[in-house]
Amino acid sequence: MKKSVLAATLGALALGVAFCGSASAADVSACLITKTDTNPFFVKMKEGAEAKAKELGVDLKSYAGKVDGDHDSQVAAIESCIADGAKGILIAASDTKAIVDQVKKAQDAGLLVIALDTPLDPATAADATFATDNLLAGKLIGAWAAATLGDKAKDAKIGFLDLTPSQPTVDVLRDQGFMIGFGIDPKDPNKIGDEDDARIVGHDVTNGNEEGGRTAMENLLQKDPDINVIHTINEPAAVGAYEALKAVGKEKDVLIVSVDGGCPGVKSVAEGVIGATSQQYPLLMASLGIEAIKKFADTGEKPKPTEGKDFFDTGVALVTDKPAAGVESIDVKTGTDKCWG
Repeated sequence: MKKSVLAATLGALALGVAFCGSASAADVSACLITKTDTNPFFVKMKEGAEAKAKELGVDLKSYAGKVDGDHDSQVAAIESCIADGAKGILIAASDTKAIVDQVKKAQDAGLLVIALDTPLDPATAADATFATDNLLAGKLIGAWAAATLGDKAKDAKIGFLDLTPSQPTVDVLRDQGFMIGFGIDPKDPNKIGDEDDARIVGHDVTNGNEEGGRTAMENLLQKDPDINVIHTINEPAAVGAYEALKAVGKEKDVLIVSVDGGCPGVKSVAEGVIGATSQQYPLLMASLGIEAIKKFADTGEKPKPTEGKDFFDTGVALVTDKPAAGVESIDVKTGTDKCWG
């Protein structure tokens, strides 16, 4: 019996309250560990987790890295969750490989570990994954970009604004998905940067924020000032890329596509900053994760993946006001109705 449960039991007995064999809602605690607490995606994820925890009577503690890629803070957070006697952890991992040993330690201590948005590497290291189909998200924006360019796609000059040097799975899936959608052979689908298509100008990392997007875009422009297609890991990076292009008068010459679907990002699509974005649903990921931890605490049952997939798919939709033939999409008005942040 974990210390937190034992303490709750002793407290109940002192008040003359009978303690039943299964944990009550007040005894169930959970942790949410995100990459940052500034990215609107993770802010909304936290809101979803907090609302569902309050509804179910789950005690939730939230942790976040100082910046995207802050692995050490996430390791420390898992240690705290184990020490606190939590029943489960929801984690959007910054380093999907390096965190695996720490996740195993939590599981050995009896915790349910659910990956949110970003699958671990290997994905089976988590008890479950609640996420966007990130490969599909990438394919959608890649296919849209190729269809929008038409015959010009064969001569495109493409830059990739990725996440971090550690290449977390969400980064790889979106990046490689874009290539597949655009018609580029990604070579090793589990690795960024090994492809040899002549249309690729290069890759740079952004840490998923606006400043990083601006710097990475400036670096790619130095490689080739005629770059005309940009894939960005998320919308903050896309906005940074746009600002860098605007500074040199090239903002109308480059097609930018992204992933997230937050309200600021959808607004950027409406304003023409981003051509199209793949919208995902972080609030749903987090609320379902809290439900799963509560159910695990009550019954010992672990969540099951979506049929035909190795994760629970929380959905994705392409948002654009310039639909392309053969690529399913929703318009900005619909995207605004579904957006977050």
